[in-house]
Amino acid sequence: MTKALLLIDIQNGFCPGGNLAVADGDAVVPVANALIDSGRYDLVVASQDWHPPGHGSFASQHPGRHPFEIGELSGKPQMLWPDHCVQGTNDAALHPDLHLAGIDFVQRKGENPAVDSYSAFRDNDRAALTGLGAYMVSKGVTELDLGGLATDYCVKFSALDAVDMLPGAEIRFVADMSRGIDPSGVELAIAQMRAAGIEVVTSQDILS
Repeated sequence: MTKALLLIDIQNGFCPGGNLAVADGDAVVPVANALIDSGRYDLVVASQDWHPPGHGSFASQHPGRHPFEIGELSGKPQMLWPDHCVQGTNDAALHPDLHLAGIDFVQRKGENPAVDSYSAFRDNDRAALTGLGAYMVSKGVTELDLGGLATDYCVKFSALDAVDMLPGAEIRFVADMSRGIDPSGVELAIAQMRAAGIEVVTSQDILS
């Protein structure tokens, strides 16, 4: 029985001042730290968006297109993003206020320029796995609490994939450790997670 905490993309790029900032994104950091420091977890994992320069999901790679338009990548519809979380840049670094010493493992994702990777577990084409699922299975994870940035994209897809990758495990979405991009998208994401059997909790539910 292994309890794990998954911190999804709590990086400078998704916090205020970053290239793809989520409103109030840095507010998740103290919540994450409280959970890291709680001693309740056997394993703490962080995912990290880690794009090569010129990644195909960047609007800059599609002449005449702008960020937040729907374009195409490898023949499939793709939300076009500002250049963000480029490998080795400060934008891609995990937030400096996170209690990094308490993180056991960092899973990088989004490294293939031809496909985006919202989920910490696999690419958006659902073909290539990051290896995180196998890692967690090898660690015997039976309970997984997760959250981070952004609820309606990387958090949602990671949570839904966790249900597939960790059969029989209890998966919980930590609402106050997450922030989203679009309010209606957040509402839909939470409904989809609930429908998949994921429990919605707060950090206070966990710590009390």
